[in-house]
Amino acid sequence: MSSETGTANAETHEFQAEVGKLLDLMINSLYSNREIFLRELISNASDACDRLRYAAIAAPELLGDDAELAVVLAVDRKKRLVRVTDSGIGMNRDDLVDNLGTVARSGTEAFVARMSGDEAADASLIGQFGVGFYSAFMVADRVTVTTAKAGEDTAWRWRSDGTGAYTIEEVARERRGTEVELHVRKGLDEFLDDARLRTIVRTYSDHIALPVRFGDGDEAETVNRASALWTRPKKEIEAAQYTEFYRHVGHAFDEPWLTLHNKAEGRIEYTSLLFVPAETPFDLFHPERKHGVKLYVRRVFITDDCEGLVPRWMRFVRGVVDSEDLPLNISRETLQHNPVLARIRTALVKRVLGALEKKAEKDAEGYAAFWGNFGPVLKEGVYEDQEYRDRLLGLLRARSTRGDGLSSLAEYVGRMKDGQEAIYTITGESADALRNSPQIEGFAARGVEVLLLDDPVDDFWLGAAPEFDGKPFRSVTRGDIDLSAIAREDGGEAADDTPPPPEGMATLVAAFKQALEGTVKDVRASERLTDSAVCLVADEGGLDMHLERILKQHRRLDEESRKILEINPGNPLIAALAARAEAKPSDPALGEAAALLLDQARIVEGEPLPDPAAFARRMTEALTRAL
Repeated sequence: MSSETGTANAETHEFQAEVGKLLDLMINSLYSNREIFLRELISNASDACDRLRYAAIAAPELLGDDAELAVVLAVDRKKRLVRVTDSGIGMNRDDLVDNLGTVARSGTEAFVARMSGDEAADASLIGQFGVGFYSAFMVADRVTVTTAKAGEDTAWRWRSDGTGAYTIEEVARERRGTEVELHVRKGLDEFLDDARLRTIVRTYSDHIALPVRFGDGDEAETVNRASALWTRPKKEIEAAQYTEFYRHVGHAFDEPWLTLHNKAEGRIEYTSLLFVPAETPFDLFHPERKHGVKLYVRRVFITDDCEGLVPRWMRFVRGVVDSEDLPLNISRETLQHNPVLARIRTALVKRVLGALEKKAEKDAEGYAAFWGNFGPVLKEGVYEDQEYRDRLLGLLRARSTRGDGLSSLAEYVGRMKDGQEAIYTITGESADALRNSPQIEGFAARGVEVLLLDDPVDDFWLGAAPEFDGKPFRSVTRGDIDLSAIAREDGGEAADDTPPPPEGMATLVAAFKQALEGTVKDVRASERLTDSAVCLVADEGGLDMHLERILKQHRRLDEESRKILEINPGNPLIAALAARAEAKPSDPALGEAAALLLDQARIVEGEPLPDPAAFARRMTEALTRAL
């Protein structure tokens, strides 16, 4: 136990607003299993020891005369205190402010904003976030942290009751490391019971590679097995032990959806224990998010943010890799260019992809749940990683006009109609909105399936992957679509069964072109529309319309290209306008109708109107004439 003397000049700080909300949830005990507080504190203590072991490779003096790295758990029932002490790297004042006064994680504000006030829903949400140290307030009404950073002379004490503020003061402490002291709330005496605490340690922290001791001084007893879980034979590890190790290494609260434990022997020797989460981490799409696989060299922790270990599009994977071949003193800077690490990376990617392919084949429902969580990340791989593009396309799932379920690209190709040469796609904000898009009317009439792609990344991977299984991807919103070669839905021969255009159609097109000159690139009769009067399409060589809109919104595009306005000869309104054009080609009402229909097409596409007032005026005048 440490000996400290406080000073009179303690600083008082307000918690970051997001921390305050999290603490309120902790104090109100959203979790039914409060015991996880001990797992989180021991996990943090283990991480601190791992970081010191790595730092001591380059600076052995950090260990001083005390080379042992361990975690010690002690109880003082009379004072209602539980202490978790480690001999790890410790913290200084700035570390305390950053780590215990702030949730220093990207997206925290957005995460807190998602809290609904419904305890069950918020508990699940917090499970995606992982609260670590703050779980102490589920059982404690006061928490004191006393710590000294290795290599520094000054020690610090952090105190809080979790109700809005904390204090920091300089103290004296004889050794490096951190002691977390919890004053246990009334009514929670179970967490002052030796047997109960030992059971919690064996349940949740048996896999910790450091000794976790219970008691004071020389009588302290090692409670856990203190051997790295990944080094044990798979047949000796139970599913519950894998789950707890996943929660430790990933600072997670859910269960792993997939567990991959492998030992590679031969030219390169390493052990990998990887997990795919069952739930989506809240910060999956934040650029500051760390890679989730920890690198060890011969059981010595090296880093938890190694870009060379797994590609960014596999950042949802959690776990450890322990190499026998990398040098212990390897720097994080040289890791990225190390050939041993490159070969390990290749093997890991292939192993994960192989496991996902097997899951997709044997458990379609389970894979659909995985895809809902992490499909957008794998699509990033299609866009970024040419080496694995074909395998990732094989794993891709999407909704389509065929139904509500997910389809693979292979299943789509297997359903292609006679005469169909392309995989047709449409991108947008939601699958439901895309189903109602006028651009797919002609496809639906002929029973031609269209993939409904509503992830923001879809526009980008489509540009990087020109084809699948020899079939090109083709957006239904781009260029001139010719469906005449595709067999009819009733099984008849492919034929151009489009009815002849009404009289005056050519004149109407010419009148629309004149009225909209400089606003659209072209006006033409449509073969893709069956019900709607008009739609906008991109030029054959232009950007997809949805992608162009995204780039414009993010200021990556200065000016949008002019679109093509297609008009439907079979629509009653267009037929009536064609008859008017035939009778009076110079009728000014044709120009007004052209502008009104163009704005209508823009609205359907979700594009802003350049002149809403003019649109309102034209609509009012049209309704007045009709009435």
